Amino acid sequence: MLEDAAGLAELRRLGARSVPVLSRGDEFVFAQNIAHVVKFLGLNEKTSPVLTPAQLVARLDRFLDIALRIIPQMPDAKLDTEVPNRPRSYRVLAHHMFRIAETFLEVAAGAALIYEKLTARPPETMRTTADIAAYGAGVRQRLNAWWEAKPDKSGRETVQTYYGPQLLHEYLERTTWHVGQHTRQWVMLLNMNGIAPDGPPGDPDFAGLPMPSQVWDG
Repeated sequence: MLEDAAGLAELRRLGARSVPVLSRGDEFVFAQNIAHVVKFLGLNEKTSPVLTPAQLVARLDRFLDIALRIIPQMPDAKLDTEVPNRPRSYRVLAHHMFRIAETFLEVAAGAALIYEKLTARPPETMRTTADIAAYGAGVRQRLNAWWEAKPDKSGRETVQTYYGPQLLHEYLERTTWHVGQHTRQWVMLLNMNGIAPDGPPGDPDFAGLPMPSQVWDG
C-alpha cells in the first residue's frame, strides 16, 4: 500500500486509516476481524476463535518468551536497519512485539483501542536489545499477573477498538497471532543476518491461530 498511490488514494476516499480493508463501492470493513469480513460478504462461516482464552494467553506468553530469547541475538548495530517491504527499523519492530501485548492490557483495563496505540514508537532511551528485552519482560510479567488475577476468564466482555466493538476473546486471539507473526519475522531477520535463532516457534505454536500465509506482506 505504501508503494501503491492508487490504493492509498482509495483508502483516503473511503475514510479508512489503516489496512487491511475490504471495500465494496463506498462501503468498507476493517479486515482485522474475520467475523466482520464474513458478515460483510454475506457468508455462512463459523468465525469464533478456535482456542480458548486460557489457551490464547498461554500461547501469547509463549510468543513473548520466544521474543525475549531471540531479540537479544540481533547485534545492536543492526537495529537501525529497515525490515523488508516496510519503512520500519528492526528496533521499532522489536519494540512493537511487546507494545502489542501492552496495548492489549490497556484495552482489557477499559481503554479504547486506537491505531496510534499499536504504532507507538519506542522512546529514544530504548536503544539496545537489552533495553527492549527489559521492557518486554515487564510486559510479559504484567500479562501473567493480569490473567492470574482475572476472576472471569470467559473472554465474553466487550472491548472497544478502532474497527468496532469486539469480544475480549476475539481481541485476545488477534493480539496472540499478531505477536506470533512478528516472531516469525524476527526469525527470518536473524536468518538473513546469518544468525541461528535460539528456540524459534514451530508449527505447533501456530496451530489453531488464523496466521497470515506469508511471513512478510508483499
